[in-house]
Amino acid sequence: MRIRLLLWSFVAVALVSLALIGAASALEVGQKAPDFSLNGVDGKPVKLSDLTAKGPVVVYTFIAAFTGT
Repeated sequence: MRIRLLLWSFVAVALVSLALIGAASALEVGQKAPDFSLNGVDGKPVKLSDLTAKGPVVVYTFIAAFTGT
């Protein structure tokens, strides 16, 4: 019984910690996104700052497209 209580306490602390970390690193509406780079379809790096110099940018991800769900 003590092990189960200890396990649940650990899980609760881990979940609260993750929630606090996620909230601290999230952007607020209107904040600038940090600069990052990803490889384009041609394999060359593309920086966000290079794209925003040309105008507004929308970054959209297809997370579910790359999972087994």
